[in-house]
Amino acid sequence: MHRHAQEEYHVVGEGIVGQDGQGAPCRRRPTTVERERRFQFSRLGPQGGADLDDAVLQAVAEAMTAPTVEHADADGVPAGYTYLGQFVDHDLTKDVTGKALGTELTVEALLQGRSPTLDLDSLYGRGPWHLYDRKYYSGDAHLRMGVTAGSPFPPADPVAQADQPGFDLPRVGVDPTRPQTAADKRAPLIPDARNDENLAVAQTHLAFIRFHNRVVDTLAADGVAEDDLFEQARRIVVRHYQWMMATDYLPRICDPAVVEDVFTHGRRFFEADAPYPACRPTMPIEFSVAAFRLGHSQVRGRYQWNRVFSTGGPGGPATLLQLFAFSGVSGALDNLSLQQLDEPDASPESLRLPSNWIADFGRLYDFAEAQRPELTPDGGPDRAKRIDTGLVDPLAQLPAGSFGGRAPEAPSTAMQRNLAFRNLKRAAMVDLASGPQLAAMMQVEPLTREQVLTGAGDVVVTGLSTEQADALVERTPLWFYVLREAELNGGRLAGVGARIVAEVFHRAMEGSCTSIVREPGWRPALGPDEDTFRMVDLLLHAADGRAEVINPLGTAAPAPVAPAPRAPGDEPVRLSPVA
Repeated sequence: MHRHAQEEYHVVGEGIVGQDGQGAPCRRRPTTVERERRFQFSRLGPQGGADLDDAVLQAVAEAMTAPTVEHADADGVPAGYTYLGQFVDHDLTKDVTGKALGTELTVEALLQGRSPTLDLDSLYGRGPWHLYDRKYYSGDAHLRMGVTAGSPFPPADPVAQADQPGFDLPRVGVDPTRPQTAADKRAPLIPDARNDENLAVAQTHLAFIRFHNRVVDTLAADGVAEDDLFEQARRIVVRHYQWMMATDYLPRICDPAVVEDVFTHGRRFFEADAPYPACRPTMPIEFSVAAFRLGHSQVRGRYQWNRVFSTGGPGGPATLLQLFAFSGVSGALDNLSLQQLDEPDASPESLRLPSNWIADFGRLYDFAEAQRPELTPDGGPDRAKRIDTGLVDPLAQLPAGSFGGRAPEAPSTAMQRNLAFRNLKRAAMVDLASGPQLAAMMQVEPLTREQVLTGAGDVVVTGLSTEQADALVERTPLWFYVLREAELNGGRLAGVGARIVAEVFHRAMEGSCTSIVREPGWRPALGPDEDTFRMVDLLLHAADGRAEVINPLGTAAPAPVAPAPRAPGDEPVRLSPVA
């Protein structure tokens, strides 16, 4: 099973940075094999400077996840962008060569391991011709898709009760050649299993599969040779994906002026002096461990998911725990409790997503942006939560499977399940620079003492001694600092956070095999015009514009089918006398 939490980081010039058996930071020299890995981390700023004791980190984590915190919705950011961001994070930050080294160690595995570029290797793996990755494909250039399982809920609902091909991720299923737990059988058959750690990112991954397959079909209809289909489709998909990141996703989460500056004038801090544009990028741990964990603050506690699981629907709004539960990695594709989800053999009969849990993308994205307002319910889609230092209460108690810790390795304390605490501890593990250090390096106006401790007033860090508060202000953890900047900027990354994220995205595009940064004249062909391609455009193209693909369950339950009228004399046979 892929683990969501990276436990070691190969940092260029430092070696392997991780923890010893007691959880203390430690370093060791990389082995020859580890030195050959394609994926390497780097530092954007100085080493160290944010060392705080656990009591301070716990106080910060408790303040961030307190149930009394008010969580405002973000302006102009539909809820789907939270999970698009998670999908992108998995595209950028996973090194799979460690897994390969443990099982099928080859030189090719070392050289072709995942890279920190925006090239969708989380979707494609190493392609349909690769010995170990062809299982993700349906025998040609198409990516495999799964089939949902009909559900008895709601009753008398033929759409929810029927299997629906193409609306679940492909899954491993039963393998008679080896022993399997239920979790093994429902594992997703995709290159990065983290894209099934919650239902929202799983359905996002499925949308990208559908988009790729539609591009393949179009190219085939245009007469492209079968041997060329995959590579041509991948190039088209990756270019449109990168354009969407630069023009749709980043301006929604970052100060648009910073994004414009980076994509117009180039990078100032991260690999600004790369030997040549196409050389292999590294991944700065300031991005991976801190700045791009911004999405955790965007998560909602409940979602208007589809007509079944929404306000007024028979199932009520979908809870965040349910989005974990109805996944194959964190959950069991079943409605279980947090404790039940820790068991790898929970719900052994639930091996496919129930049909009543297929996403209605009109509730996650605003199709009015694409002049298709009929696809989004009245009142608009759910919106992501504003980027700030508050995390919704369910993130204080994560399912162990979301970070690779099902029983018997499940965390033993509540704080170990707290996402905020885990993020803060991971930063300490790798001696991450503090927010004030990065602000000084980037010549950004630093946050004041009051801004660090109280922010906009919703998340106030309390219970610290004067000495502890002084330490927090002086050595503010970078993740918390970046979120505080956004909190004080109306919910968009600013200052240090915006600069880190925009520059890493730019470098990740520049260093990709297919790169719109290195092809500045390229323009999208699958959106409404040559300057526009957004997530709604991707979804519409993938669905060929069909409402029944954007929202397979429809906007209302199908009306019951009335029995056909009987012909005269065709009365039913009575099995008992009539009184």
